[in-house]
Amino acid sequence: MKALLVNPELPSFFWSMKETMKLAGAKTLSPPLGLLTAAALLPPEWEVRLVDLCTQKLREEDWQWADLVLVTGMLPHRDSLLSVLREASRRGKTSVVGGAYATSCSDDLLEAGANFLIRGEGEETIPLFLEALRNGSKGGVFERAAKPDLTSSPVPRFDLLNINDYVIMGVQTSRGCPFDCEFCNIVSLYGRKQRYKTPDQVIAELEALYRVGWRGEVFISDDNFIGSKVHAEAILDKLIPWVKRRGYPFSFVTQVSVNLGQDLALIDLMTEANFSLVFIGVESPDEEVLAANQKYQNIRNPLRESLNNMNRNGLNFMASFVIGFDGEKQGAGQRICDFVEECSIPIVQLATLFPLPDTRLWERLKKEGRLLKETPGDWALYGTLHYVPTRPASEILEEYAATWEQLYDRSRFLDRVYRFYRSMRPTRRALALRDGNPPPDAGIPPATVPLRRKIYDLLGFFRLVWWYGIKPRSRGQFWRQLLGMRRHNPSRLIRYLGTCAFGESLIRMTAEVRKKTVLLSESTADDRHAAASEPQPVQREISGGRS
Repeated sequence: MKALLVNPELPSFFWSMKETMKLAGAKTLSPPLGLLTAAALLPPEWEVRLVDLCTQKLREEDWQWADLVLVTGMLPHRDSLLSVLREASRRGKTSVVGGAYATSCSDDLLEAGANFLIRGEGEETIPLFLEALRNGSKGGVFERAAKPDLTSSPVPRFDLLNINDYVIMGVQTSRGCPFDCEFCNIVSLYGRKQRYKTPDQVIAELEALYRVGWRGEVFISDDNFIGSKVHAEAILDKLIPWVKRRGYPFSFVTQVSVNLGQDLALIDLMTEANFSLVFIGVESPDEEVLAANQKYQNIRNPLRESLNNMNRNGLNFMASFVIGFDGEKQGAGQRICDFVEECSIPIVQLATLFPLPDTRLWERLKKEGRLLKETPGDWALYGTLHYVPTRPASEILEEYAATWEQLYDRSRFLDRVYRFYRSMRPTRRALALRDGNPPPDAGIPPATVPLRRKIYDLLGFFRLVWWYGIKPRSRGQFWRQLLGMRRHNPSRLIRYLGTCAFGESLIRMTAEVRKKTVLLSESTADDRHAAASEPQPVQREISGGRS
């Protein structure tokens, strides 16, 4: 059997980072970890070929070669996902579709011609599909309510990748999240009870990445890496000696909840293991909004103190915020900007509220008759409202665009990045040298950096200088800050420049965001999205909430 695995194309949005890709000499951010895991679950005698539409196009040769087409995707992949399925159907190819989109929204996939639809996690459902295929079945829908034990999950097929196409690789150590925020679909997809891979499994996956030649950042794509601190510490206890023996070939990025900022010992372990960045869902600086969405972990743990603790202890972070929550008061965007400036958060992911299928938010809005679309349709990824909010849609959209413009004004962005990295604790090596002690990695041979990466790093620096130090009016600020970093915190200079590079893509998105929100505001001039009947904001008690 010849299996063609297809990862759909992504439209332009926050994580596209087109300008950042140019600096890295890559084509897209990260590979499709779900498809690589699915490939490892297929029979070993099958021939397998991966085509990532974010990095290349499907060729006629690929279609002719394939006996079976397997495709996966999330909500943002919808248009490309349906296109692949329709083309497979037109060509008479048997198609199989799975992943988060197939689990949440299956009807349009079947209408597009999918023969086999797999709902849920592949470790449980792919064996059902394979058994049906062996028995001569021509189609079907497969799902199991049970969540798989991740100790049975295989090492993903990293060997199928052209690693030079990507900025960051991915592994996963757990699924699920102990928290239950109303707008988040992690619980509906993976459950509140976290399931874990063993530390030895995680090291085996990192070894596989090391063997295919990867050197650089690795995204630990857990829904919440510290959901179980016992599990996180067990991973770190194995990971720290492994990265030291290998000469620190990887730095790590992951997702965490804000309570990490209250556990300095765990932050210390993560930075010792070479974690360089964590992603945190702040969502709103307004406690009443957080309580209404049952994001109690952001109330119990002081937000500003927690974030500052990470910075002071050497851990970089980026944060997400949302505009458009029920009960949100006018000026939410400015309050977000004030919070971001106060905490000097360099990179901010800003979105309008997006009701996801199978979340409690989705079900509530549907029950209240406030969903404007009950199927995904042509949903966009940012700056759209698919529900009736509790304040005028035009007001929300204007705040969204204005907030983005303020956050990614080039001079303000540069100032935040500078303040953030200048105040960050120097690296362990820099502290040891300053104190006259051998650095913690003394005697450990550094991992070899591929020549291609060195060349792109050099070219990237010159392009960064053009973007920030020559072309714009704020060029003087760039050079002053560069010298300031070199003088006051030189061990963080490279990370400072990398964050500037990341921000360039977001600065350039500002005009696109404004254009889109203007068009949407014009289309809702009659305030059809406004709460004409003035529905009361949903009130929930802060005490007694699940966590």
